[in-house]
Amino acid sequence: MGFFTWIIFGALVGWIANLVVGGVDRRQQGCLVSVLVGVLGAALGGFVYQVATGEHQRFGFDFPSFGVAILGAIVLLAVLRLAGFAGRRRDRDRL
Repeated sequence: MGFFTWIIFGALVGWIANLVVGGVDRRQQGCLVSVLVGVLGAALGGFVYQVATGEHQRFGFDFPSFGVAILGAIVLLAVLRLAGFAGRRRDRDRL
């Protein structure tokens, strides 16, 4: 995929992952963060797919690639939200 295709793909994947994970931070997440979460989530999903199946996942605009990318972005966003929540919780406990 080309550069702009990755941006569009990442934005769609990040937006869907953001809807699925939800939370308070959902309203504060901008378009750039959605694209980054989508692209990094697609890479994470492809890596997990390759480790689990031994096959290389080629990303394109098709449903299998989209599904793998969404699952990777959901995992990434959930981990980031949990890490952010734990950090805010520790800061609140210090006060």
